[in-house]
Amino acid sequence: MDKRTDMIAGAALAFEAEGFRGIGIDGILAPSGASTRTLYKHFGSRDGLVLAVLEERHRAFMARLEGRSEVADPVGELFDTLERWLIEHGARGCMLLRARSEYANANEDVVALVRRQKEEFEGEIARRVQTVLGRADAELSTQVWLLFEGATAAASVSDLSVVGVAKRAAAILLTAAQGRSQ
Repeated sequence: MDKRTDMIAGAALAFEAEGFRGIGIDGILAPSGASTRTLYKHFGSRDGLVLAVLEERHRAFMARLEGRSEVADPVGELFDTLERWLIEHGARGCMLLRARSEYANANEDVVALVRRQKEEFEGEIARRVQTVLGRADAELSTQVWLLFEGATAAASVSDLSVVGVAKRAAAILLTAAQGRSQ
């Protein structure tokens, strides 16, 4: 791994454990062993590193979804991917939304990045809903997105079984929508 990648991975661990704004530079850099000078060389600022961590987190999750929209249950696969992700990374809620919350009044770039990432993910859900229904359904896509985000948050205070509950709720909504279109 190169130093930049190592710093992003280490900072992600630190942010997961301590939050974004509640941890000092030393704590952020400790997992990678990088210096402050190296931070500024690669990212320009602490917030530059935050943006890189968020970009990498989103890219990694979206990469998990690539090629998985052609499965028998493309919407259900979203929840299966979420469950595998939470097993691997831990159920701490959505890192992107936590960052958006912590930076709401402090950094417009972080807020805008999270908004773009969430819009991209909502688009992925909409494509999958359209695949299942054979037509677009913006309201149903939003409902599935809410179930997904809710399951992500709820798993952090409950257990991973909530992901399966959300998946089944999405299936019920899809079945109802299919019945309405026939």
